Amino acid sequence: MDADRQSFEAYVQARGPGLSRHAYLLTGDHHLAEDLVQQTLLRVAGRWRRVVADGDPDAYVRRALYHQHVSWWRRRTRQVPEAPLDVNDQPVPDAADAVAVTLAVRAALGRLAPRQRAAIVLRYFADLSDAQIADTLGCRVGTVKSQLRDGLARLRVLAPELVDLLEVRS
Repeated sequence: MDADRQSFEAYVQARGPGLSRHAYLLTGDHHLAEDLVQQTLLRVAGRWRRVVADGDPDAYVRRALYHQHVSWWRRRTRQVPEAPLDVNDQPVPDAADAVAVTLAVRAALGRLAPRQRAAIVLRYFADLSDAQIADTLGCRVGTVKSQLRDGLARLRVLAPELVDLLEVRS
């Protein structure tokens, strides 16, 4: 086994779960997320030597993941968004609160425009800076800021049950 292949396999072992999480947050579906990661890694594998030589394989793979996702949603026809979730006004005891928030966040992210969703996922789940997000999305820092602003504003409208969470994170 050559050094490039070993290096790539070690990278996939170390970063695979994180890439799967990012892909899930972009797609909203576990199966699509697995396909997205697999297809992205197949594309990256052929360029691995150059990716490693450039110095930051994480940034390259994140960008490739995002661009692969963009290719998918451009091909798909526009789907009708889901109806807003019915939220129970009564507080849920124990760990169910965390599950409810997770489900609400996933549903809300699924109703955002793809670029807004990507910006929010990269900022709040991958903890990237505006410059890193801009590099990943292939746009300017100002565009990232406007996508984040507009995405958070849309989340406030689409998922009012998450307003407290948004205020903490903003």
